[in-house]
Order: sequence, then C-alpha cells, then structure tokens
Amino acid sequence: MHDGSGQIVVQDLSKDFGPVRAVHGLSFTVEPGSVTGFLGPNGSGKTTTLRMILGLVKPSRGTATIEGLPFHQLRAPASVVGAVLEAQSFHPGRTARDHLRCFAAAMNVPDQQVEQALDLVGLASAGDRRTGRFSLGMRQRLALATALLGDPRVLVLDEPSNGLDPEGIAWLRGFLTSFAATGRTVLVSSHLLREMEQVVDQVVIVSRGQCVYNGHLDDLRAAQRARVLVQAADPDRLADALQESGHGVEFTHDGRLVVLDADSRSVADLALEAGVAVYGMQDERVDLEQLFFQLTSGQYAGGAYESNGTPWEPGAPPQGTLNSQRHSGFGGNA
Repeated sequence: MHDGSGQIVVQDLSKDFGPVRAVHGLSFTVEPGSVTGFLGPNGSGKTTTLRMILGLVKPSRGTATIEGLPFHQLRAPASVVGAVLEAQSFHPGRTARDHLRCFAAAMNVPDQQVEQALDLVGLASAGDRRTGRFSLGMRQRLALATALLGDPRVLVLDEPSNGLDPEGIAWLRGFLTSFAATGRTVLVSSHLLREMEQVVDQVVIVSRGQCVYNGHLDDLRAAQRARVLVQAADPDRLADALQESGHGVEFTHDGRLVVLDADSRSVADLALEAGVAVYGMQDERVDLEQLFFQLTSGQYAGGAYESNGTPWEPGAPPQGTLNSQRHSGFGGNA
C-alpha cells in the first residue's frame, strides 16, 4: 500500500492560445485515496488542463504540481505518475509484450513488471499479438498497461473508456476503485457521465475553461431539492392540499405533479387525507448527468431541428426550421 503521497494541486491555472482562452483561473486539488472525475463539455479545457499537469503544455499563468513539484522536476516520474491521453499510437508490427518491454527498458524497470501489467489489464493471452490487429478497446487496455509499468502513485486518464465493451467498462470501474483504495490517486476525464457516477468520489466540473463545481458528488446531490413525481386522479385538489402543507408544487406538460422538498411517503399520506387517488408516484433521483447539464448548460447551446416533412438528401441542406428555444428538461423529467 502506498503512503498517501500523490496529491495533485492546480492553482490559478490559465492557458491562452492566441486570442482563445482555453483555461481560465482553474484551481482544484486531487487527493490520494479517491477517484476524482474531471468533467466538462467538449472544448471546456479538460484535455488542455491534463496536458499542463503532465508538463506537455506550458501554462500561460498559474501552476500545476504533482507531489509538490511540476512534472518536469519529478525524479523517476514513471514511478510517480502514469498517464493515458487520447490518440494513443503503437507500432503496428510490434507485439504488445515487445511494446511494453521497450517502455520498461526506458523506465529501468524489470521485464517481470511487463507480465504483471499485461495480466492486470487482461491482455496476458494477447501479449504476442501485433498491436496493428488490436481493437480500439484492446489499445486502450495496452495504453493503461504502459501507464502502470512504473507502479505509479498517481493515474491521470483522459477518456479511458473509449472503445471498451460493457465488460471492459465494468472491469475499468472496478480497477479504478481498487487502485484508489490502496491510497493512490486517480484523476479521470470522461464524457460517460453515468459510468463516472458509479466510480467517482469527487468531481471537478468545468465549463468555458472555468471551474463550476469542485467537491464531493454526494454534496452536489444534497444541494439539489428533493422532488416527487405524482400522477393523481385530481391533480388540482392534491396540489391545493400539498400547498396548504407548505410544499412547492409544479405541473408537468402531461398533467403530473412535481412536489418539491418532499418524499413519496409524505405525499401519499397527504393524498389519503385529501381523498385523492394516486395512480403512480416516484422519488426523483438527481443523477450526475442532470447536475452536469444544469452546471454547464449554454456553452454550446444548439437548436432543435423541426422537420417540415421534406425528405433530406445527402449533400443538400436540411429542409426544416431551427427551434432556438433550449430544452429545460433532462431525461424526460420536468
């Protein structure tokens, strides 16, 4: 088990590419022993931030350190941090085992760790296959094996689930959880929000290059108002009874009630007292995807296409109208 070292600290980090400000005043800390999700829309500055942490991009302002040092000042960096960024490439004629042996020699680690890494990511039986025949998911696993060769205290991963099948995604989820449980640090960027929700402890959410939330996922959920969706025989009568009891009530477009700051049991009791039959009721669970959209909405807001019935042909502009109104609901909820 590692000793708990492995903290990542980003302080007032900014990066300008000419007139474009990709990252602006970003500050957050990633602690060992937990999985931190780094989330944001495409173009929000996630990959640029990860590259600055790893010393691949020079910040315009601010600092990014791992264990108190910029990446280029780390001694034996492979034993401190392992990273997987997008666009991993491998020599197509080289086997997975030979690829890892080349990196192991550069890191001055024994070949035994090559076999351990292959086994850990599930590629032991494919070690002698040429990487040119690997699927995208297998290349993702090989990239992770490369990052693990030095037995690092920190993992920095950019979209590690790309190309993985459901079994691979489930395996990755368990791996990241167990890696962090040994006292090590995981910072992972992903657009698969529902998958991230099942593995992350902390979240850093960015939009337009700035931090819009940094903290525990549970704290973010707790800050949202509890809601109950109710389908009642007499919605107006039930709404009056709920409002008299101090509950906020809204109506959905399909006639259901949205009861704020309540749970299903209290709503059922009030409906019984009011003599209103209830046909369906559910406590609404606020998930990471909903919270993400609420925090980042508007960075790249598009319209909804409304067809006028004219078939669309390749090479021709769509024959329809653009609805500029944003959708306010998420996942079918009001």
